[in-house]
Amino acid sequence: MRQEIRICGFGGQGVITGAVILGKAAAVYDGLIACQVQSYGPEARGGAARAEVIIADGQIGYPGIHTADILVAMSQEAFSKYGREVKPDSIIIVDPDTVFSWEVSQTVHLVRSTKIAEGLGNVVVANIVMLGALTALSGVVSHEAILAATLASVPARFKELNRAALEAGIAAGMGQGDAVTHGRRATAGR
Repeated sequence: MRQEIRICGFGGQGVITGAVILGKAAAVYDGLIACQVQSYGPEARGGAARAEVIIADGQIGYPGIHTADILVAMSQEAFSKYGREVKPDSIIIVDPDTVFSWEVSQTVHLVRSTKIAEGLGNVVVANIVMLGALTALSGVVSHEAILAATLASVPARFKELNRAALEAGIAAGMGQGDAVTHGRRATAGR
């Protein structure tokens, strides 16, 4: 098993934090091998951000990915840049409140992570909502591992908020969210 995951958006959305938590879930809690790399624009907050995680049950020889098995896009700029760098059978997850247009042959799973996070009282956990959805849709790590890694990675005062965000994301990924079959959507109203 080898899964190559790209999480992308803009700085300040927790893209890199999400990737670190995912890698920790795989390596520390599920006993797999994980490698994580990241890249962000010079502006940091507000600039482009990308993080990649490779999860495998064997040795990882090279830490970079060219085409993702799983793509999580949290901004239009990120989707426009990386939306086509995916495998034919990839899982694509976007927030339709921040990614407004796409046209790919794969199914695009819509998870309103920003809206869900706002409903929980803090938009900063939108990345954790996406981690929950990614876990439910892909099974790349166990629910127990992603929960343990999330709770081990956040300050004590935010543990319950992050737990709620993760559970909401898992629920969305298990079918309580929207999905667009074959992702053919050129534009969307806001």
